[in-house]
Parts: sequence; structure tokens; C-alpha cells
Amino acid sequence: MEHISQYAWIIPLLPITVTISIGFGLLFVPTAINKIRRIWAFYSVLFLSIAMLFASNLSIQQINGNFVYQYIWSWTINNDFSLEFGYLIDPLTSIMLILITTVGIMVLLYSDNYMSHDLGYLRFFAYMNFFNASMLGLVTSANLIQIYIFWELVGVCSYLLIGFWFTRPTAASACQKAFVTNRVGDFGLLLGILGFYWMTGSFEFRNLFETFTKLIQNNEVNSLFATLCAFLLFLGAVAKSAQFPLHVWLPDAMEGPTPISALIHAATMVAAGIFLVARLFPLFTVIPYIMNFISWIGVITLALGATLALAQRDIKRSLAYSTMSQLGYIMLALGIGSYRVALFHLITHAYSKALLFLGSGSIIHSMEPLVGYSPDKSQNMALMGGLTRYVPITKITFLLGTLSLCGIPPLACFWSKDEIINDSWLYSPFFALIAFLTAGLTAFYMFRMYLLTFEGHLHVHLKNYSGIPNSSLYSISLWGKEASKGGKKNPFLPGTNSNEKFSFFSINPYKFDENVINQMQNFSPEFGKKNSFMYPHESDNTMLFPLFILVLFTLFVGSIGIPFNQEEFPIDLLSKWLTPLENLKTHEWYEFVTNGIPSVSIAVLGIIIASFFYGPVYSSFQNLDLINSFVKMGYKRILLDSVVNVIYNWSYYRGYIDFFYINILTESIRGTAKCVYFFDKYIIDGIINLLGISNFFISEWFKYIGAGRISSYLFCYLSYVSVFLLISFF
Repeated sequence: MEHISQYAWIIPLLPITVTISIGFGLLFVPTAINKIRRIWAFYSVLFLSIAMLFASNLSIQQINGNFVYQYIWSWTINNDFSLEFGYLIDPLTSIMLILITTVGIMVLLYSDNYMSHDLGYLRFFAYMNFFNASMLGLVTSANLIQIYIFWELVGVCSYLLIGFWFTRPTAASACQKAFVTNRVGDFGLLLGILGFYWMTGSFEFRNLFETFTKLIQNNEVNSLFATLCAFLLFLGAVAKSAQFPLHVWLPDAMEGPTPISALIHAATMVAAGIFLVARLFPLFTVIPYIMNFISWIGVITLALGATLALAQRDIKRSLAYSTMSQLGYIMLALGIGSYRVALFHLITHAYSKALLFLGSGSIIHSMEPLVGYSPDKSQNMALMGGLTRYVPITKITFLLGTLSLCGIPPLACFWSKDEIINDSWLYSPFFALIAFLTAGLTAFYMFRMYLLTFEGHLHVHLKNYSGIPNSSLYSISLWGKEASKGGKKNPFLPGTNSNEKFSFFSINPYKFDENVINQMQNFSPEFGKKNSFMYPHESDNTMLFPLFILVLFTLFVGSIGIPFNQEEFPIDLLSKWLTPLENLKTHEWYEFVTNGIPSVSIAVLGIIIASFFYGPVYSSFQNLDLINSFVKMGYKRILLDSVVNVIYNWSYYRGYIDFFYINILTESIRGTAKCVYFFDKYIIDGIINLLGISNFFISEWFKYIGAGRISSYLFCYLSYVSVFLLISFF
């Protein structure tokens, strides 16, 4: 057991090896390395898979023995100060290692095809491996200083990845926004680390926890100062995990490539803040004010994220606000002391959200040929709809991820979210009510996303993009018309018959006639250069395979928290693995099902409401007299419209929080800077310049009155002395 654990330091070094190799190749032999660039995706997956095998072995040992292994070596030794580096393997580390490596492998496989056309392919994989290495180093860190070093490396990687397409002004602005916002939290984290070192004299976790607990128990430390330092530590987690009010960077980070969104917003970067709170959980538990503050931040974040996702049109931005809301659930669980449940939801949410983000990438990939490769259009759900017949595999995987996030059993997120809501009732009915209602909002906006994307009719028309509504191109059917002329049939399309063999993963799409392509390029020069698909097309094998694997995780990973009968299933994986503090005894299934009914009911209600407004139910009933009479209800309708408009504007404009930051904070800082600039330039510099100019004119005056006569000089001297004496006398 110890023999394997002592080589755990290899885990973060494996991905960084690929980054260094790609970097040297691009520096010294760029032409040669670009010719074999696809092989680096293989090496990236291979090395991270080896890291996953190490992590799996360590996790199996954790389940069997529940051991803690730490290895440290001295870096700096002084009379009063010593700095040690090393690695720590415990249940929390094992969970994070499995999470990062499994999701990372799926994202790397997916990225090989998704980024194959991009000129920055090698740079992308270099950044990705550097990011994975930084995260693996973060979760294996043995002390706070080491955590802070990798914490900053993760921030640098996120800056590079979000701004990967830095030639786009929106991407350049988004990466700067993420970087600056996270610097606020990182500065607080650094101050908190220094504050606790000043109190305890140690950066190492065990010594830090033991010493600080004794100081609190013996009342040997100022409670206000200790609370302030704990708040500063938590501030780092608030920024990194996109908690209110430092969440504003998360939706704008969608400007990066979709695989980056899956990696950053599913199981890695945003999970770093959760990991920090979980790692320092023994520290926070002895400060009740901080635990209460954490729970308040969590409940505000989960409610705010859900309301802001209600009216978003960008599919990735909607998923980003969903991530923010679910991280709020996890933070709420940590704040109320439900450590095990919080980590359980971290696991289930990570796989479900990775599935949804990669599914959204498959949707965007299918829409790009129709909209000229424009992110504003290929990600806009208002321009989608009716994709079921064209991307059936993506549709199924996306639906399963949606149902999981809605909390529908037996999918993964149901088991963890239901436990959070139940634990909240025991802690605070107010928190539980907010978490309960937010579960309904989650089901509403997730099914709204699904229905807008896959159901109904496809909304893409050439007139939307050509700018010429009366163009003859509008009469050209982009899909379906050529199929009726005996073209190659697609077995996935309704109404077609084919005995030809086909790949389950890849669909052979129809293609445009060359004349159609030539006509369309007059309006969209990019059309047909990279793809000439007749209609939205299913993704390739390498993009669909990770979706299938993540579907399996979404279906079965929740089973690790199911309260099985201990006699039939002697190993309760989650309780034994995560922490010995909580022991799930045998639950009566009747009680378990009864506790789950409310959360499932509110989720189903949210799905029904979303189906009414965005699904075929509304389309089939919207012309009935009942609906028309409802529309004509006079002042009641006006009142209802006002309420709906307020909710819609609140969500669409992001709760006006960005407006507050821009117009209140940013503009006030700029105004203050302008005032300081004016004071410095015209007051401080003005006084100095005035003295210099005065000296110049006085010197010039003396030059003309000075005639070389000593009597004149004596007269001036005596005059100055007289004036000085008079001033001194009075």
C-alpha cells in the first residue's frame, strides 16, 4: 500500500510532460511537429490515462483501508521559518483525482475532433495538459503554500484557455474579466494563509488544524481576527467556484472552446473552490459564523444562478448559470455541515454537467455549417429547434444529462440533490425552502433548453443571415428537398428507407449541390469551405464516444450513495470512502422514497411548465379558445405581463449585477482615478511648475536690475532682510 502511494508524485508530472514536449517542438521544430500534430492528442490521452490508473489504485486502497499517506521534504529551512513541499493522499484527494482524470480524458478525446480544424490545435493541447497538471498538483498539495502556487497556475491556465481565440474581442475581454475577478479572491486567499500562519506557525494541514483548534478552545486568539482570516480563505473559494458576488466571470468564460467549458465548468477549475472549503473543513467548523456565512453564500448563489438561467438564449451561457446554481447547492451543503453529501453532489454534478457541455458542443458543431461559423448564431437556442431528426444520438445523451440535473430518479443528481434538500430541512426551513423551489426552477430552465434545441421546428433560415429577406436563396431548402430526388438515404431520418450499412456513431449527411454552394458563398464566403452539409449533422465517432461514456457515469455513479441494505451490500462506498464522521445505517426504503417524493414532484412540475411554454403542448393548444380567452383577460393579463417582463429582464440582463459592476464600481474607480490624475497634474505638478516659473521670472528680473554696483546689491539684500525680520516679528 505504502509502496504505491510513494509514487503518487508522478500523477501531476505525467500531463506536464506532454506540455513541455509540445512547447519544445513548437519552439525548435514547428514545421515537423505540426505535420504529426494529431499524435499529441494520443499522447495526452495516454499519459492522463496512466495518471487515472494511479488514481484508481489509490482509491481502491482508500476503500479497503481508509488510510492517509503524506510525504514531504524540506524546501527552505531557517531558524524561525521552514517551508516544506510534498503530497497528501487521503479520501478527498482520491475523489478529486478520479474526477479530474476521468473527465479530463473524455474532454481530450472529444477535443481531438472538435479542434481538428483549428490552427492552434497544438497550442490547445499544450494548455489543456498544463491545466490538468495544475489541477492534479492542487488536489495533492500537502500544505497551504503549495495549494496557493498551483491555485495561481490554474488561474493562468484558465486565462489562456478562455482567451484561446484571443483575436476575438469578446474572448480577449472574457479572459481578462476572469483573470481580474479571480485576482480579488486570490489576494484574499493569500492574506488568509498568512494570517493563519501568524496564528499557528504552520502551513501544514494537520498541524494547522490541531493548533488552531486548541487556540480557539483555550481562547488564546482573537476571535474577530480568526474569523476575518477564515473569511479571506473562503474568499478565494468564492471567486474560483463562481459564488455570489464574484460569479460574473463564469458566463463570459463561454467564449472559450466548448471542451474548455466542459473541463473548467464541470469537474476542475470551479471544483477547486469546493475542494479548498472541503480541505479546510475542520478549520471552518470551529468558527460558527463562517459556517453560517458559507451556507448563506451557497443559498444565494443557487437561487441567483437558477433565476439568471431562465431567459438566456446562449446554450453555453445557460449551462454556465446552471453550474453556478449547482455549485451553490454544494456550498450550502458544506455550510450546514453535510460534508459527505456535498462531495457526493460534486461527483454526480461533474459527470452530468460534462455530458451536457460536450453535448452542447456537438449541437454547436452541427449548427456551424448553417450559420457561417458564428458563435452568436451557432449557440443561440432561439435559432435552433427540430434537431431531433438530425442529431438523434446527441439528443438522447443531452436528454439524459438534462433529466439527471433536474433530479429525476434513478439518474445521478437525484440521489445527491435530494439529500442536500433533506439535510437543509434539518438545519433551516428557510434554506430548505429556497433549495426546494430552486429544484423546480432547475427543471424548468433545463427542459426549456432541451425543448428549444431539439423539439419543434428548425428556425434557421438563410434570410436571417444574408440580410436580404427577399433573396431567391430563401426558397432553397437546405435539407430534405434533395432527399426526395433519390439522394443517399439516411436511416435516422423519418420517412426514409435504406438497407445500406451504416455506422451507429456517424451519419452520412446529404451534401449541397455545387451550384447551391456557389450561390450561398455570395452571401456567406465561409459557407461550404469547411463543410457542405445539407442539414445539421451528427458528430463523428471521437466526439460521440465520450458522450456515451459520460452517459454511463450519469446513469450509474449515483449508486455509490444509495442506502443499500448493509447485510446484502456490506460496503457503503461513499460513507466508507469519503469520511468516517458519517455512517449511513440501514435506511428503510419507505422512508427514503417518502423523503424523495417532494423533490421529484417539484422537478416534474418544472418540466410540465417548461413543456407548456416551449414544447409541443403549447404549439397544439395555443389556438384554442381557452388560451385566447386567457390572453384577453384585461388588467389581469397586463399584471401578468408585467410580472413576466420583470422576471425575464432580471434573467436576461443577468440580474443587473454586471450593470452594477460597470456603472457603479468600474466607473467610480475611473472617476476617482481621473480626480487623482487632475489633482496630481494641476495641483501637485502645478505648484512645482509655478515655483520653477516664478524662479525663472525673478531671475530674469534680477538680471536686468543687476548693473554690477555693490550699492544696489546691498540695497536689495537689506530690503530682503528687513522684510524677513518683519515677517518673523509679526
